[in-house]
Amino acid sequence: MQVIPEIKPEQSIELLKALHILTRDGKLNQDTRRKLKQVYHLYHFIEPLLTEVFADQPNPTLVDHGAGKSYLGFILYDLFMKAKLAGQVVGIETRAELVAQSQALAAQLGFERMGFQHLSVEESITSNVLPEQVEIVTALHACNTATDDAIKFGLEKQSKFMVLVPCCQAEVAEVLRKKKNESFAKTALSEIWRHPIHTREFGSQITNVLRCLQLEAHGYQVTVTELVGWEHSMKNELIIARYKNSPRKNAQVRLEQILQELNLQEMHDRFIY
Repeated sequence: MQVIPEIKPEQSIELLKALHILTRDGKLNQDTRRKLKQVYHLYHFIEPLLTEVFADQPNPTLVDHGAGKSYLGFILYDLFMKAKLAGQVVGIETRAELVAQSQALAAQLGFERMGFQHLSVEESITSNVLPEQVEIVTALHACNTATDDAIKFGLEKQSKFMVLVPCCQAEVAEVLRKKKNESFAKTALSEIWRHPIHTREFGSQITNVLRCLQLEAHGYQVTVTELVGWEHSMKNELIIARYKNSPRKNAQVRLEQILQELNLQEMHDRFIY
C-alpha cells in the first residue's frame, strides 16, 4: 500500500480502516484527514502525560469517559501502550451497542489490555471492574454534562491527569435562558446573554470557566488551550488538569460568586462538592 505521510509509521492500518479513518482501499479523504489530524493532535498532548505516569506507575490505567466508538482509546493504545506491554485502556460508554462494537474490534486487533464497560458515571465510580485509582481520565467531545461526569469520576478516582475536550454545553445556557427575565432585574451582566445566540455561546464559555475553577478548588493545576485550528472544529477547547494537591485558595469562593452573580444557584451541586 502507498505510504501516506499523515499516518504515523507505527500506526495499525487495520485499526484506521476499522475506525473509518482510512477507506477500504487505504486512502484518506478530506473529512477523515481532518479527523485524523484532531486525534493525533490530542495524542501530542497526552503522550508526555502517559510517559510521566509510566515513570511512576508500571501498570497504569487510562479511562476514556463517554468513549463513543473509542477512537481516542484505540489510538492511544495502538501508538503508546501496545509497545509498552503494560497499562490498560478502559472505555466507559452508556450505549451498549457501541461497547459491543469496541469489544469486538479490540479482540480482532489483539488489543488484550483494552476493556469496554457499559456503565453510567455513578456505576463506573463504584464498579469493581475498575481500580480504585485511575491515573488518567480523558473525555473527547463529551457532550453536554458528560464532561462534568468525567470530572466527577476523575476526582473520585484521584486521577493524576484529566484531559477534556468539552462539547455541546447546553445545561448552563438553558438555566440562563429560563431565568433571563429574573436576571435582568438582578444584574446588568445579564445583557451578556440577552440574545439567544449569546445565551448559547456565553453558556458554553461560562460552563468551562466553572469547570476549571472546580478542578482548581480540588487541587488541580489547569491549562486551557485550543485543540486544533478553528478551521477544523468549533468544538475546540482543550482542558488539561494535573493534580498538584495544592487547591487554589479562592477558586471555590469565586465559583460560588459567579453562580450567585449570574443567577445560576441551581447549578451549585453540579460544580461544588
